[in-house]
Amino acid sequence: MNDGADTGAKSVGAEFIASRLKQLPTGPGVYRMIDATGQPLYVGKARNLRNRVTAYTRPSGLPERIRVMVGHTEELEIVSTHTEVEALLLESNLIKQLRPRYNVLLRDDKSFPFILLRKDTEWAQLLKHRGARNRDGEYFGPFASAGAVNRTLNTLQKVFPLRSCSDSVFSGRTRPCLQYQIKRCVAPCVDYISADEYSHIVDQARAFLSGRSREVQRDMSKRMEEASNALDYESAAIYRDRIRALTQIQAHQDINVGSIGEADIIAAHQDGGTTCVQVFFYRAGQNYGTRTYFPNHAKSIPVDEVLEAFIGQFYSDKKPPKLVLVSHRLPSQDLMAEALTVRADRKVDVSRPQRGSRRNLVENAVQNAADAHARRLSESSTQRKLLEGVADLFDLEGTPRRIEVYDNSHISGTNALGAMIVSSEEGFEKNAYRKFNIKNPDTVPGDDYAMMREVLTRRFARALKEDPERNSGTWPDLVLIDGGPGQLSAAMEVLEELGISDQPIASIAKGPDRDAGRERFHVPTRQPFTLPMQDPVLYFMQRLRDEAHRFAIGSHRNRRSKDIGRSVIDEISGIGAKRKRALLNHFGSAASVARAGLMDLEAVDGISSAVAQRIYDHFNGGQ
Repeated sequence: MNDGADTGAKSVGAEFIASRLKQLPTGPGVYRMIDATGQPLYVGKARNLRNRVTAYTRPSGLPERIRVMVGHTEELEIVSTHTEVEALLLESNLIKQLRPRYNVLLRDDKSFPFILLRKDTEWAQLLKHRGARNRDGEYFGPFASAGAVNRTLNTLQKVFPLRSCSDSVFSGRTRPCLQYQIKRCVAPCVDYISADEYSHIVDQARAFLSGRSREVQRDMSKRMEEASNALDYESAAIYRDRIRALTQIQAHQDINVGSIGEADIIAAHQDGGTTCVQVFFYRAGQNYGTRTYFPNHAKSIPVDEVLEAFIGQFYSDKKPPKLVLVSHRLPSQDLMAEALTVRADRKVDVSRPQRGSRRNLVENAVQNAADAHARRLSESSTQRKLLEGVADLFDLEGTPRRIEVYDNSHISGTNALGAMIVSSEEGFEKNAYRKFNIKNPDTVPGDDYAMMREVLTRRFARALKEDPERNSGTWPDLVLIDGGPGQLSAAMEVLEELGISDQPIASIAKGPDRDAGRERFHVPTRQPFTLPMQDPVLYFMQRLRDEAHRFAIGSHRNRRSKDIGRSVIDEISGIGAKRKRALLNHFGSAASVARAGLMDLEAVDGISSAVAQRIYDHFNGGQ
């Protein structure tokens, strides 16, 4: 019976799509399939929209996954483009923006760091930069991670001892700092070097970051010989040490990059229905690090299609390099190269090398992807075993795919907030973490039970409103509360008030003397229990609890630090930073301002009679 209903639904979806065919253009563009709730199911591109969409009207010839998607389709949106390249670019942007469930999805929420050579200062500076490239200077990168940038900057300081301090520290120095003592700065702050000599070091650093390291080494060798011939052995020793550091950098380039100056190497390894994509960044002939990705996709999608979808989304918000080397021939490789050329506003070559040093680079990237994939499978296997243990521990119907852990944080009731962390088969899902500022004015400061009630009410009331059918995968299979029976009781009251009777829930409380390993678990309708000290599930539950505590404390600390600079004076309308500073300088503290008389307030520079009256009324009730 269910199979018949399924087939009927698929037929209805196919019939709807067929009814729209006559309205579709025959040129290039992008189509979006949408379900009954208005959520996008799939985004695709086509050279001929009508021909491409026609394929969905014959479900019997489609893979099962696509047949199910067609069955859920109740709306079709079309965007025509001038060229197929424009359609590819638009498709990548929409997939990354809308995240349709039937597309290959790249999870990439981090920007890449660069090295910035500042030009907006008399004494140039090399520093790490992340975000919009709107500062005046030259940018080198991208680097795969902050660690890769930090390692590079650390090495560069040994060869090119430019200042690393902020402008305020630089302008306030009267003697050299420790960086000068360890030969990582030439102390321009106290005029230990001329502007011309400093500029020469800046030029060398620029040349090195631009790939002209041999030229820099020859120049240093020449200067070392000149200093030695002039019997200036101290300067000669400085150049000798810099040449040694530069040689070490070149020696660490363990793979011969040959003629490659600027390239990304993107390699994929697929096994067991999952794919690992490894991206190596090469700039100026140097390896700027690597980053690993595990895009979400259906098990039936072949590796070359996953790789092509990945590349389209990867470069949707970043400028591609001149050369992209890939491990597999892409289904639309020439089209992708043309699209990346449009994105970069210059020629971009997409190539799968067959021999030579470039082939060696790609094979090395593939091996790295395979190793990362094996580690991921091993970690996932361990994680699944732990989740199976959690299911047994709390009598869940199946292995939990999503566990939500809740904790509160405050100091004597101030800056109170609740925190939620999420764990799944993939580990901690940090993009799903949430913090809840406690807003209810009736909540007594420090009342943990009331705080927990407010947090869970907001969380699950919203879940009921946005996903009452629980189809989106954002409902937890287990709710874990950091606390004892009181917190658990408060949480259960919330669920009961909202009419949620089937939500598995438990709490974890610290044991006697707050000893780790002696935690007690509280579950409705069961007596409290503990686990053996060496039980892996106990360690897992401790990790969940500790991560929730860490996130809650960190969020609370950030909120508290923002409030440190605030005072009661900020609550008075018309009092800006200048008047606030004048009041504090005159009276010494906000408390003294609150106790001041009207004539005392009028005596402060910049405080008129009207403003003084406003301040006085604020602290004295307008009487």
